[in-house]
Amino acid sequence: MPNADNWQGDVLRDLRGTPPPQRAQSHGAAQSHSAAQNHGAAREQQQLPPSQPQPQEQPQPQERTGARVPGPNFPASPAAPPAPSPAAPPARAQQPARSPDSRPVIDSALSGTARRPRQGEPAAARVSRAIRRIVSSSAAREVAEITRTAERIQQPVTTGRQIAVTSIRGGAGKTTVAALLGTAYAHYRQDPVLLVEADPALGSLPLRLGAQTLRWTTADLADIVEPQMSLLDVTGYLVQLPDNAWLLPGSQGRIGAMLDTAAYERVMVALRRYFGVTVVDCETLPAEVARVALSAAQARVLAAPATLDGITSTYAVLQWMQGLPRHMIAGTVVALTSTTSRPGIDVEAAAEKLRSTGATVHVLPHDRHLAAGGALRTELLARPTRLAATRLAAEVFQLSQKRR
Repeated sequence: MPNADNWQGDVLRDLRGTPPPQRAQSHGAAQSHSAAQNHGAAREQQQLPPSQPQPQEQPQPQERTGARVPGPNFPASPAAPPAPSPAAPPARAQQPARSPDSRPVIDSALSGTARRPRQGEPAAARVSRAIRRIVSSSAAREVAEITRTAERIQQPVTTGRQIAVTSIRGGAGKTTVAALLGTAYAHYRQDPVLLVEADPALGSLPLRLGAQTLRWTTADLADIVEPQMSLLDVTGYLVQLPDNAWLLPGSQGRIGAMLDTAAYERVMVALRRYFGVTVVDCETLPAEVARVALSAAQARVLAAPATLDGITSTYAVLQWMQGLPRHMIAGTVVALTSTTSRPGIDVEAAAEKLRSTGATVHVLPHDRHLAAGGALRTELLARPTRLAATRLAAEVFQLSQKRR
């Protein structure tokens, strides 16, 4: 980035299209970006024989709702006429051989089956909670706790933090936890936040985040992203979310979609410098991409249902992780999700048993809004759920700061 001490401000200016301030020593941020574009254009001209016509304008990535987001055809700053360089090496194309079509996240025949979203807790529970807060004067303590938690999440980073979320089996709340984490980081942080779906087998992260259509996927971007691309170029291929967050889907809802580890590694290495925090919704263990994501991330979240079989399986995995390098289990947080309002186990006792392995454990209470499985709307979450999710996000981010 142009300035390691204030790279968040640089990428935010890039995202908004605001020219950076003129400084005597700016590490050549704007000049290097224009030079990279000129150099790339010169290399492409060198590849064409004299009789070959100039290439046509490449297709523009899909436009999302709202204002048009600049992409590969809309660079942050115009490039000067290129000067041919006979010594320039061949350039790899920044566009794939085909441009994928946009597909809706939910089929129109199914979208009408969804009911109106519910509040996370009944009205009687909300009223009772409000009365208890007034009588016990606990509102000030809650505000102080939220402030401390927000300060932990807002700590600056010098390099992007990658947080991987996985589970032992399906139905453990893995995607819900990833959506909660990404939403919390996007709400509290000033730098761009990225959510990556590394679960191409019918992953539901776009649905959870309220995306309407999908086009470019993780596998597509592996053949597109280049080191000289600006943040505006990259975000042209992503799905824009509220609060300066972006989504990179894993598939377009097709059966049999695949993501190999080489493509995943290329994307994650290339995108790390653009985003302060990246939350990865992985496949369930022991999938190969999930193992690579867990080993490369600075912090890991293991989603587990608050059931007897869920606790048993998670405890066995944590015991296995004790044989790995110490930072693996020390940087792992178990998100224990209550699937019903009355779990069949003692949740606190189960959490203490899991903590005995050296992992951190956070309990996410049952929430009717989350249990419905639709798009996440934070204003409908129960207050205990919002507080628990924020504390989980702060804990995971703190752990990610301890490892380079």
